[in-house]
Parts: sequence; structure tokens; C-alpha cells
Amino acid sequence: MVPLGVERLVLDAPPGFSDTMPLGSPRLLELAEAAAPPSSRILLFAVTDADLRAFMTGDRMELRRYALAVTPARLERERVDAGLFAALVEESLRGLGPAEGAADFAGRLAEARPGEARLLEELHRAEGRVSVLQATRLPPQGRFFERPRFLLFSTTVLLLRGKALQLTLYSLYDGAADLEWVRFATRRWVDDLVRLNRDRP
Repeated sequence: MVPLGVERLVLDAPPGFSDTMPLGSPRLLELAEAAAPPSSRILLFAVTDADLRAFMTGDRMELRRYALAVTPARLERERVDAGLFAALVEESLRGLGPAEGAADFAGRLAEARPGEARLLEELHRAEGRVSVLQATRLPPQGRFFERPRFLLFSTTVLLLRGKALQLTLYSLYDGAADLEWVRFATRRWVDDLVRLNRDRP
């Protein structure tokens, strides 16, 4: 349970992931803060179960996939109604530009500036819930003849029990299977959170 003002939300990590926030690790918190939007409170930073085992034994984490949940700090104690939520969605997705489509996005982004996010497609839109799929080219690692590397991520703005959340699910891109994984895992994670919070008293 995560307290937000007078409300308490069930905020489970996606299946196959573990929330690292209870560990209180400065290193993991630094990774979460680097991914979090400004002026937000981090509620969950989850890594794969394999990465968590590596971290606990002192091995290097792969960090190929991870998940983040935050809430806007200014709204943490407020009850968010439909109008405020719509304004938050517009603010969160402003400037993304038109959806470019996921087909051959790697070819289009191969010469893009590293760190520049592109909107690929809208995954879901319903009352209290909007999910989009984005991609960005990662900075080169300094190797000769290095192929461009890409990071896929879904962003979901979600209204749960009068509280606004932003959920982000990340995956390095190696091929079409990663695209399908982000689409499927995003929907499943959001569906699970909606169900868990709807069914509790």
C-alpha cells in the first residue's frame, strides 16, 4: 500500500519485477531519480527479478527492462477530478508531436539526436487512462562501428481512486519482440492496478 494524502493505493510492480524502494539503496534511488519527471514523487522503481538478485549479490545489473511509477508532487494530497486529470494528460503529453508509427522506427531514429524522444503510437485511451509508446536513441558508448541503440518506453497517465499516477515501462530494443512486450506488459500492468484498486474497499 502506498499512502497519498488520505488515500492508500495498491501499487504492485509488473509481473516478473520487484520494487526496489523498500531497500532504501542510494544507488537505486539515483537511477529512479534520473528517470523520473521533475517535481514528482517516486512511488515505485522496479527492476526485473534477475536484476534484483544480481544487485543483492553484488553483481552488475543488466537493467534491460525496468519500471517507474510517480505522482506529481503538487497533486499528492489533492483529489483529482476528471477536469484536472484531463489537464494533467495534456501537460504530460504536450510537445510529443504526431505519432510516427512503430514500423521501421529504428531506421528513422538512427540519425536522431540521442535522448530525443519520439512518439510512436497511442496504446490506449479511456476515461481516466491514457497510454502512449515512445522511443529514443541512446548515447553511443564510444565503441568503433557501434550500431545505434534504442530505448522503448510506454508512458501511462492514470487516475486511481482520485489520485493521478504516471507509469513508465522501459525496454532496450533488439527487435520486434521488444515492441510487443512493451505493448502487452503495459496493458497488463495497468489493468492489474485498476482491478486491484477497484476491488478493494
